[in-house]
Amino acid sequence: MGKTLFDKVWDAHVVKSLVGDIDVLYIDRHLIHEVTSPQAFSELEKRGLSLFRKEKMVATPDHNIPTKDQHLPIKEALSRHQVDTLLANCEKHNVELYGLGHPFQGIVHVIGPELGITLPGRTMVCGDSHTSTHGAFGAVAFGIGTSQVAQVMASQCLLQSRPKTMRVTVDGELNKGVLAKDIILYIIAQLTAAGGTGYFIEYAGSTIERLSMEARMTICNMSIEMGARGGMIAPDQTTFDYIQGREFAPKGEAFESAVEYWKTLHTDADAVFDKEYHFDATDIEPMITYGTNPGMGIKITKAVPSHLGEGSVESYNKSLDYMGFKPGESLLGKPINHVFIGSCTNSRIEDLRIVADYVKGKKKAENVSAMIVPGSKQVEKQAIAEGLDQVLLEAGFELREPGCSACLGMNEDKVPTGEYCVSTSNRNFEGRQGPGARTLLASPLVAAVTAIEGRIVDITKHLN
Repeated sequence: MGKTLFDKVWDAHVVKSLVGDIDVLYIDRHLIHEVTSPQAFSELEKRGLSLFRKEKMVATPDHNIPTKDQHLPIKEALSRHQVDTLLANCEKHNVELYGLGHPFQGIVHVIGPELGITLPGRTMVCGDSHTSTHGAFGAVAFGIGTSQVAQVMASQCLLQSRPKTMRVTVDGELNKGVLAKDIILYIIAQLTAAGGTGYFIEYAGSTIERLSMEARMTICNMSIEMGARGGMIAPDQTTFDYIQGREFAPKGEAFESAVEYWKTLHTDADAVFDKEYHFDATDIEPMITYGTNPGMGIKITKAVPSHLGEGSVESYNKSLDYMGFKPGESLLGKPINHVFIGSCTNSRIEDLRIVADYVKGKKKAENVSAMIVPGSKQVEKQAIAEGLDQVLLEAGFELREPGCSACLGMNEDKVPTGEYCVSTSNRNFEGRQGPGARTLLASPLVAAVTAIEGRIVDITKHLN
């Protein structure tokens, strides 16, 4: 029997198999940031352990940092302490750090791919759930807890139970105005926020194959939002072209040799998955969420359903009460106060180009505060070089400095209590963007149109 893409990468990294389907898994790259690393460093020092392979680690601050005046000392005490602690730990243990002001600084899941640290066939971990992003390159990438961060620091290995495998195939041509974010929101709405629990998902099909690497990263990024351990897409020529020439990617003959190996990283024709789903791309329309988990998504032209299909009625009604919506209500025409374009899901140069292309020559609605936060210093630099910053500024958008920003409200960028934000981030939990904030997840294009119109609209009627 053949192997799946996941099996090939996982099996190549098993150091030892233990009883109970537990494997000792070797980790190729370990990414860290300021929130989940301090406790791990402390644990190592308490045990008298050193970093086993520090050259396999890369650090950057992203979660807590401000997105304005990053050249100044951080005002918020806890954020300043966490960033200073990361700096001190990296300096003490000689770990590569891209701190504030460094040309490589940015959201950890944005800088990994753009620097060529993320490569096909690698195992990658980070103390952050959206590590699944890197699976877009055919890597086995997943988030880990703080104790596991310490485990990798000390041994470059992890004790892991082998996940089950799932394949989600999407075939066909996408409709007008449909982006990768719509694809993944549609899939999660179909499978529910728990539909992938216990699985590593491979995304396949003609629709997926036609996507750019930025779009593939968006899809793999949100695998965790349906409970999956991670998501993967088989590497192909699109992948190789994206990687070639990146800062830390293989060069010359080493690159050509790597490509020959990467070409073997695909699911064999006779491989068997534990579960499979198939979707038709023509069924997907621009999406938006209406509730408090990413599975509560609808086509933007449809009404809020009377029930979710799974889970308690009480929980469903509580979610709608929080959002201020009613079953059967259409979201079209709903006024929006805030638009946030950013996060590790949608803060790459392709996302900024999509927004700038739509808003060029237009002005945002007066009732909307529109904030765009690039995912890295490199994205910011490229946006400025292409003149996107001026297009956005003239349209009334505020281009901030790189960071996680309003995705999670751990920093100064928060949505006020009770107000609505159309966000390109990945989670719409209660209070995710600030206490009492109401988040509606959507694509960068839906967010851009919403900012201009000041309300939720059928975006297909506003596209040329």
